[in-house]
Amino acid sequence: MTRPLGVILAGGLATRMGGGDKGLLSLGDRTILDHVIARLAPQVAGMALNANGDSARFAATGLPVLPDPIAGHPGPLVGVLAGLDWAAGQGAQAIVTVAADTPFFPRDLVTCLQGATQDMAAPLALAATPRSEGERTKSMSRSGLVRHPTFGLWPVALRHDLRTALEDGLRKVVLWTEKHEGREVVFDTGDAPFFNVNTPEDLIRAQQMAKAQA
Repeated sequence: MTRPLGVILAGGLATRMGGGDKGLLSLGDRTILDHVIARLAPQVAGMALNANGDSARFAATGLPVLPDPIAGHPGPLVGVLAGLDWAAGQGAQAIVTVAADTPFFPRDLVTCLQGATQDMAAPLALAATPRSEGERTKSMSRSGLVRHPTFGLWPVALRHDLRTALEDGLRKVVLWTEKHEGREVVFDTGDAPFFNVNTPEDLIRAQQMAKAQA
């Protein structure tokens, strides 16, 4: 099975962290982004980073930096589109996206996403986890799963459709994936595999998790 290209989504505004790049915060002796890169690299054929502003701040990663192709910070789908446009130029068929503030995502993310979509002409899937007791989220699916829409497998063949949808005002990831019969792939491994750093308190927890996994 051909490995897809990987795109790290870092285009958010990080308002709950006071702005700036969450991925560049320290986590142990590296940045959060360093952890994400190290975890994604073995799973993909190559990587790029979706981010806006001065790309020089990411120079140490050695990755190409892809700005949003549509202005106004319309959400993670525009980062997906940036990745699909880049992948098309590389002759790739698909990308897998991950978030720059989520350092502990599954090491078999790509394998599981690809395995669940082998029979699809245009493989499209989002990662999901079982809902924990009392958990409420805007990303709940009809089946009661918690979707993680920044972690997905996206076919290059649908990039023009995605661009049109975004230009027409679409912002919700799941509305577009459901339109194209995207699947949910359930990950039920470890403690909060898609835990992300949104607040200073989250960063403290991430430090504890990193120590436990060291």
